[in-house]
Amino acid sequence: MYQAKSKKHLWGRLRSAAVILGGAALVSCAPTLLHGQAAGWEGETGVFVTPLAYTATVEGQKIHPVVAYHYFDAGPIIGQFHEVSTEAGLGKRAEIGYNREFHVLGGSGGVYVNGVSAANLNYLWQNGMDIFNGKLNLVPENYQKHNWVPAISAGFIARTGDRNVGDYLTYNNQTNNGKNNGDIYLVASKVVTQWVKKMPIVLNAGVRGTNAELWGMGGNAPDWEAKPFGAAAFVFTGPAKSTIIFGAEAAAQPHHPLGYTSFTDIGGLPLNIPTTLTYCTRIVPMSKYHLNVDFGVAQIAGRIYNSGAGTVVDLKARQSWGSQITWGF
Repeated sequence: MYQAKSKKHLWGRLRSAAVILGGAALVSCAPTLLHGQAAGWEGETGVFVTPLAYTATVEGQKIHPVVAYHYFDAGPIIGQFHEVSTEAGLGKRAEIGYNREFHVLGGSGGVYVNGVSAANLNYLWQNGMDIFNGKLNLVPENYQKHNWVPAISAGFIARTGDRNVGDYLTYNNQTNNGKNNGDIYLVASKVVTQWVKKMPIVLNAGVRGTNAELWGMGGNAPDWEAKPFGAAAFVFTGPAKSTIIFGAEAAAQPHHPLGYTSFTDIGGLPLNIPTTLTYCTRIVPMSKYHLNVDFGVAQIAGRIYNSGAGTVVDLKARQSWGSQITWGF
C-alpha cells in the first residue's frame, strides 16, 4: 500500500514538473532587422528559444561582441530563471558564444498536492547549466541580388551539467555531474518588404535535431528527434526613430521526457509535452547603440490533471512572463 502511494505521488510530481516546463520556454521574442544585437534565450542570434539565420555581425567589424541578460518568472512554485550570455560575431557570416543559466527556487505558492506542499516539486529544477553555441551562415539573404532568397544557416547548441527534472533523479550526487544534451539545426530567415509598404515582415523557419526536453529546462529527451520551429514578426517605426517589433513563435518539442516508459507503470498516462508558443515585443530604441529590450508571455498549461491520484493541481504559471536586454558593442 505504501509503495503504491509513493509511486502515485512520484507520478504526480513528475507530471506537474514536466508540463509546467512549457512555461520555461517563454519570453521576449521577435526577430529584428538589426542583426547584430538580436540575442535569443541561449545567446545565439534568434527569436526567444529558436535561432534566426542571421549572425551577430556588424559591417566593418571583424569581431562584434554582444552581451545579454535574460529573466523569466515561472511563478511562485517553480521560481525564477536568470541567464547571462556573451556572443561574438566573427567576420561576416559566423558567431560563437557562451551562456550560463541560474535558477532561484520557488516555494509552495499556497498549493498542496495530496496534503503535501508543492514546494516539494521545486527541487526538480537545479542551479543551472552551461550552454555553448555556434552558427555559420551558408547562404546570405538576397544571394546574388535575388530578392526571394532567404538567409540560410546551420548551427549547434551544446548544454552541459543539466540536472533538471528526470536528469536530477538519476545524476551522480557524489560527483555533482549532470547530463549533457544539445541541438543541431538548419534555419532560413527572410525579411519581406513587398507585401505591405512601411511594415516589413520577418519570416523564420527551420528544423532541429535535439535530445533535450524544452531546451534542457526539462532535462533530456529519450533520444534524438527532428522537430520543426518557426516565427513571424511585424516591424513598425516607433517614436524618435525607434523600431518596435511584434511577433509570435512556435517550437515543437519531443513528445515525452526521458524515462516516460515507466510512467504508465505508476498510475498515469505518458507525459505529452505540448508545442511551445510565445507572444512578444522587441523594442530597439536607437539602432546606433545596438540595444534591444524585449518583453513577452507564453501560452502554457497552468492546471495539471494527475490521473494517478485523481487530482487537479493549479501550478500558478498560466501567465508567466519574461524580459531581456541585449547590448552589442
